[in-house]
Amino acid sequence: MATVPLLTDEAADPAARAVFDDIRAKRQTDYVNNFWRALAHDPPLLAATWDRLQQVMAPGALDPLVKELIYVAVSVTNGCEYCTHSHTAAARAKGMTPAMHAELLAVIAMAAQTNALATALQVPTDERFQT
Repeated sequence: MATVPLLTDEAADPAARAVFDDIRAKRQTDYVNNFWRALAHDPPLLAATWDRLQQVMAPGALDPLVKELIYVAVSVTNGCEYCTHSHTAAARAKGMTPAMHAELLAVIAMAAQTNALATALQVPTDERFQT
């Protein structure tokens, strides 16, 4: 359960509704997800987060699917169930196959294990990696 009510369009401030409208237009959907509805309690934060997300997730040096896969990995690592689910759905929409998903999970698990081992052993970083 959310710590704040998820605002409907009718309950949201006009500035938040403007962001909702922009989300609908840019995503070509009539759906505004719960994350945005929770953030609507703080319209400036909602607008800033939406603007930054568009910039970061836009096509660039990294392919949009790669960006979604990274988002899933970070979300799993941070334990964010919401972001794990929403960005897994976004990755699927951008072409992630079941085989890619399985391999992604294997990489996440391997990184978690080796990170924990390196931390527990306090392995010093090799000089050649410190560039």
